[in-house]
Amino acid sequence: MPLIEVSIARGRTPEQLRSLISELHLAAERSVGAAPENTTVIVREIEHEHWSRGNQTIAERNAGAQEAAPTQEVSANFAAERRSH
Repeated sequence: MPLIEVSIARGRTPEQLRSLISELHLAAERSVGAAPENTTVIVREIEHEHWSRGNQTIAERNAGAQEAAPTQEVSANFAAERRSH
């Protein structure tokens, strides 16, 4: 009677979550011979503000990436312009 619990950052589509659940069920069947009707899968979606690594939440990391994106784009454009001259 496997109980599989997965924590994942919020943001997946219902189709992606359904696929994850199906794949976890199949893995339990293949790896330990679990009967599908005896396998339970729990997916916990965690808000980006509630999940951190290295003392930075996913929300903070995403915000930092968005702020850096325009700078990176300008740098890439500048580099491309220099190569064309």
